[in-house]
Amino acid sequence: MAVLTERPGLMLGEGWDGFRLLDSGHGRKLEAYGDYRFIRPEPQAMWTPRLAQWDAHGEFVPASDEDGGGRWQFDGRVPRDGWTLEWNDIRFNAQCTPFRHLGFFPDMAPVWEWMDAQLDGLPDPQTLNLFGYTGIGSLSLARRGRVTHVDASKKSVAQARENAALSAMENKPVRWLIDDAAKFAAREVRRERRYDGIILDPPKFGRGPNGEVWRIEDGLPGLVADCRQLVDGNSRFLFLTAYAVRMSSLSLAGLVAEHFGDLPGKIEHGDLAVREDGGAHGAGRILPTAIYARWSNEG
Repeated sequence: MAVLTERPGLMLGEGWDGFRLLDSGHGRKLEAYGDYRFIRPEPQAMWTPRLAQWDAHGEFVPASDEDGGGRWQFDGRVPRDGWTLEWNDIRFNAQCTPFRHLGFFPDMAPVWEWMDAQLDGLPDPQTLNLFGYTGIGSLSLARRGRVTHVDASKKSVAQARENAALSAMENKPVRWLIDDAAKFAAREVRRERRYDGIILDPPKFGRGPNGEVWRIEDGLPGLVADCRQLVDGNSRFLFLTAYAVRMSSLSLAGLVAEHFGDLPGKIEHGDLAVREDGGAHGAGRILPTAIYARWSNEG
């Protein structure tokens, strides 16, 4: 029986050559994406910035309501079609999107490393990436074995394919699928498919390719239940993240425990976070970004 760890944990990203959290505070953060610096909203940065002045190439100015929206303001030259960054051996395109992010989520780097470690020693694992977006997580998994990448956005899947080509990984065994993640998972259950690992990064709200409406509070319980049917006692992991939601990581962990508690292994939960680049390693402040719950099994 999987043991639930009640105390929350911390998966902390320290930044790398392609990404740095330079400063944060007063509800904003200053980040470097390669050679370009940007200011973005960050409600969890309630403290005072360390730096007296922020020099940035662009800033995302949010709309006045809670439901998102806003626009970019650029003070310097920023390539509108994006520029190439690297994480380990994976190359990908960064770009200022209308959704305030840069086309990928740098705080997921510790998750990519963790998933890779779970699959260590497993010959030709099969993994599933639901809400796979622009594919960096899928390309990380593809270094180990076969991957099924699912996202409802045709544009995002096209970008994921382009990132695979940038990384010289276009021949890796990845199925790039434009589909509603919840409906796809339900069909996989009916097909009696099995996976060694599943990662799902559902949005708070979204729409499928045929107008399907996704709300995390309504759709997540059924999706996690279906994911349980896609793994067994020899599978290695499920990793679930949630951004910008009014819930605790304990809520996610309780949901995972309800469906995965009969399997061997352990269930953990906590925060994803990024450390500010404070000079010396381990000197900067820690900025939380999302919550997670995960099931893992050593096999």
